[in-house]
Amino acid sequence: MTFDKIKIIGFVLMQISLLSCEKIENSTQSEKPLNVLMICVDDLRPELGAYGNKIIKSPNIDKLASEGVTFMNHFVQVPTCGASRYSMLTGIRPVSPDFLGNNIQYNTSPDQPETFIHHLKNNGYYTVGMGKISHSADGFVYGYTDPVSDKKELPLSFDEFVFDAGKWETGWNAFFAYANGENRQSMNRQVKPYEAADVADEGYPDGLTAKLAISKLRELKNKTKPFFLGVGFFKPHLPFNAPKKYWDMYNREDIPLSLTPYIPKNISAASLHNSGEFNGYQLTDETASLQRPLSDDYARKVKHAYYASISYVDAQIGKVLEELKRLGLEDNTIVVLWGDHGWHLGDQLTWGKHTLFDKALKSALIIKNPQTIEKGFRAEGIVESIDLYPTILDLCAIEAPEGIEGRSLRPQLELSSAKGKEAAYGYFKKGITMRTERYRLTKYYREETPTIEVYDLLKDPEETNNIAKDNTEIVEELMPLWEKGNTGLYNTIP
Repeated sequence: MTFDKIKIIGFVLMQISLLSCEKIENSTQSEKPLNVLMICVDDLRPELGAYGNKIIKSPNIDKLASEGVTFMNHFVQVPTCGASRYSMLTGIRPVSPDFLGNNIQYNTSPDQPETFIHHLKNNGYYTVGMGKISHSADGFVYGYTDPVSDKKELPLSFDEFVFDAGKWETGWNAFFAYANGENRQSMNRQVKPYEAADVADEGYPDGLTAKLAISKLRELKNKTKPFFLGVGFFKPHLPFNAPKKYWDMYNREDIPLSLTPYIPKNISAASLHNSGEFNGYQLTDETASLQRPLSDDYARKVKHAYYASISYVDAQIGKVLEELKRLGLEDNTIVVLWGDHGWHLGDQLTWGKHTLFDKALKSALIIKNPQTIEKGFRAEGIVESIDLYPTILDLCAIEAPEGIEGRSLRPQLELSSAKGKEAAYGYFKKGITMRTERYRLTKYYREETPTIEVYDLLKDPEETNNIAKDNTEIVEELMPLWEKGNTGLYNTIP
């Protein structure tokens, strides 16, 4: 054999060896457990560029949407913070009125994981939380005006729970923070529901949370275990406070007013509320009520504040996602962005959540799975917050425990044509509501009539006219499907 032939054979063998090593390396990488970064955003209705809003400035969330899947019809189970988060974290629907409040207690028996985060921890994940993941602003259970307790809200779920309250000193003070270090409690509610202080991002708490999340990601990169990091941002929850530069992004005259600043036809006012949370900021320019809309000027001002708050939190989310990429973690980390419920911005004469309408129950959900090929599409099918529990476990190749009620969204993450659910169910105000692709049917257990509401979303997407009375055949057709979501929550009410 000539020397040249030996050289050629040697080169070929070397290439085969390198290719084999590359395959082994790629195989090892693909089998490595995925990390999870979950970003919880308070009161975030799907009012973002990724959802078609051309006024909102949300470039970082929109970029995440372009790399993942945007769920266009995601509905929470309960339109209030703590109870919505409870359903999402436990994967179960409310079964008693106790499940509808912010102070619901988590199960700590050894038979069932406390949350899906606890289940991840039990399966080898290092779990970290910060900010508002469940209801607490800092992980401890105590009242808004009480001293910080040592009782953890989720004692089993996290290896670490961290929070930087800054000059506000406690979690709840930071949650209701104003730039001068005061808060709603310290000012005895003598505050406005908005603020535009000329401060840096760290001049409000969400800026501190982003900084803390970046620091924690750097630590987690060096862990031998896969990690779950939950980051809970406060804005755009009231008060709508954000640095002035985010207000300056908008021309207020460009901000549209609500399309439905009136009570829907053929319903009881009991289906709505008098915006008590909003009016609790007692220096509000105008008081909201079901008797009349706010003036156009003030309605635009409040929406401006809400939009500025979204742009502010979007910037903080962008910092965290950029650090994830810089650290080389992007290709091995599932990213979930979830809004805990929506918010009426003057719709149906309401400023707040706490209703069984689309505006309160529909919220943002974007998931980026680094292992999927098809990206950047919108999933139109119906999905629910309880679906996140089995979805995250499925993507992490962990078997879900018995008893959870959601279903994995993996098919919708992998194929744009995948179907959603028949219906999503919501619970509040002595009512149970069902949302299909075309209809919303709500049944109330109350004295005020009518107790049945039906909205045809194809003809009436803003839910302005209850058609139940004149369309009994539609009610009869929908009720069997509605019954599937009836958990017996109101069985004690005649």
